[in-house]
Amino acid sequence: MKRSLLGALLLAVSPLPAGAANLVKTYSYFSIDGSTLDDIEMQLSKRGPEVKSTGGRHPGATQMAFTTRISYAQTSKSCRIADAVVTVKVKVILPEWRRPRKADADVRLFWDTLSADIKRHEERHVEIARNHGRELEDALKATYPQRNCEAAKAKAAEITAAVLARHDQDQLRFDRVESVNFESRILRLLRYRTERIENGRLPPPA
Repeated sequence: MKRSLLGALLLAVSPLPAGAANLVKTYSYFSIDGSTLDDIEMQLSKRGPEVKSTGGRHPGATQMAFTTRISYAQTSKSCRIADAVVTVKVKVILPEWRRPRKADADVRLFWDTLSADIKRHEERHVEIARNHGRELEDALKATYPQRNCEAAKAKAAEITAAVLARHDQDQLRFDRVESVNFESRILRLLRYRTERIENGRLPPPA
C-alpha cells in the first residue's frame, strides 16, 4: 500500500477563537469493498473524504470547528477577560470495509492493521487540537487587564492567533512524521499482530 493511504487533517476554523477545553466528538463512516489490497487502495482513493487543503481524497480525516466564548469585566480604568470557555467540535471520518467472504486471510489481517492505524492517526489529531484548546483557554484567562475592552478584545485575538498558529504547525508536523514512518510502522504492526495471533493472544482475522 502506498503512503497516500495516510490520513490527513481537514481543518475548518470558525472566525472566533478556538480551542478544546470542551470537546464534542462524533464519528462518520464511509463504506468500501473489494477483496484484494489493490481493490481496497482503489476504494479508499475513490470514496475517502475529500480534503480541500490537498485537493485529494484520503482514507481518513478529522474535521474541526473551534469556538470560544469570552466574557469581559470593565471598570472605570480597565477591562479584563473575566472568563473564557473554549470548545472544539470534531468529526472523525473513518473507512468501513464490507468484507467479502472470499477475501484472503492476509488481506483481512492487513485491513485490521491498517484501519486501526488510521483511527489512531485521526484520534491523535483530536488530541493535538484539545491540548492547544486548553493552552488557549489558560492563556486567555491569564491575561492582564487592558485600558479598555477594545484593547482586551484585541489582546484576546492576538493570543488566539498565536495559539492557533502553533496548533496548525503541530498538526502538520505530526502528518509529516507519520508519512515518513508509514511503511515501517505498518510492517511493524503487522509483525506484532501476527505474533499475537500465533501465540493465541489475538483471534485470527474474521
